[in-house]
Amino acid sequence: MSTTPAPRPAVGPRPVTIPFLEGPRVLDQDVARAAELTKYQVTKYYRDLLATSPYRDQLKHIVEPSVQELTSPGELDTSGEGDNTVVPGLQHKYPTTGLLLVTDRCTSYCRYCFRKRLVGKDTDEVTPDYGVVADYIGRHPEMTNVLMSGGDPFVLSTNKLEAILDHLLPIPHLTSIRFGPKTTAFHPARFEDPALPAMFGRILAAGKTPVVVSHFDHVGEITDEAAASVRRMRDLGVQYLNQGVLLGRVNDDPQTLADTIARLHAIGTRPYYVFQGRPVRGASHFQVPIRRGVDIVRGAMSRLSGIQKTFRYIMSHYTGKIEILDVVDGRLWMRYHQSPRPDRVGRLFSRPYVEGACWLDDLPKDGPDPTDDVTSDAPRLPVAAHA
Repeated sequence: MSTTPAPRPAVGPRPVTIPFLEGPRVLDQDVARAAELTKYQVTKYYRDLLATSPYRDQLKHIVEPSVQELTSPGELDTSGEGDNTVVPGLQHKYPTTGLLLVTDRCTSYCRYCFRKRLVGKDTDEVTPDYGVVADYIGRHPEMTNVLMSGGDPFVLSTNKLEAILDHLLPIPHLTSIRFGPKTTAFHPARFEDPALPAMFGRILAAGKTPVVVSHFDHVGEITDEAAASVRRMRDLGVQYLNQGVLLGRVNDDPQTLADTIARLHAIGTRPYYVFQGRPVRGASHFQVPIRRGVDIVRGAMSRLSGIQKTFRYIMSHYTGKIEILDVVDGRLWMRYHQSPRPDRVGRLFSRPYVEGACWLDDLPKDGPDPTDDVTSDAPRLPVAAHA
């Protein structure tokens, strides 16, 4: 006599345990996914740093998840990256610069990441066909530099980076190749790879400048090992810049910011952007109110020498990179440092400041504004050419 097997019970999403700073919690995978919770992953090097650093109470917020991520409001694409993607994996927001997303992986995952919509996930926003990318760049002679980002480009093997360069180096109007890693802070041993000198040598031999835009957010990340990795690459002819983010509970005081800037200069890395935190869903709790940010930057500047004052306080807005200047008589003064529209670049403008505002969109317009789709008659100030 045959019997029909009993139906198997439906299996729902497997629960995951998240080691939040406030204590571990068990979440359904669909809950974590709906909250766009970034994958938890920290290199051994950085974990060991957290265990011994006198700055642990600040650095832990960079990589350790918080329950605030579950309710922190915001958007997933605050700067219009999707709208500026011209072929899969290549963004062309500013005329002279191509942003190439070469991977969606990182060695460790920053909790404040503004690309959490794709980082650590499989997505079609990263580059699938470098031949198509090279064809687009070749047809746009105004593009003079390419920034390899992601994710972190140095997650890729040196052989894979070389294969990307096979497509980029023959393009005559590219004058520099930039790399944007956080690896310099998370895993400096990556730069001990004996294949790297030949790779950077290829870039130089092609008549182009290799540039690493490191990402140190706090002086505690600039360890002796990290400094040695920078010096090793600089000896090969690689230029180093740094960009960081002003982060609540991490570096949001004048002395910490000044110490970080001074240490970067000491290891031969020129700070060029300190970014205002973006209103990213799951990460907007890191934002610092703009007036407080202005005070922090001013306080840091007062502690630095003239040659160390190389950075700009920047809001990377949908309409362009906006330099935050000052709050005067109840108004926030800004200027466009970079924009897809040349008529905006250098434009000085202001909006009424609202206490607690953390982003341009938190401020009301009260007259003609260069963010409008019209040519502004606002005064123009000179600005540096880099994107």
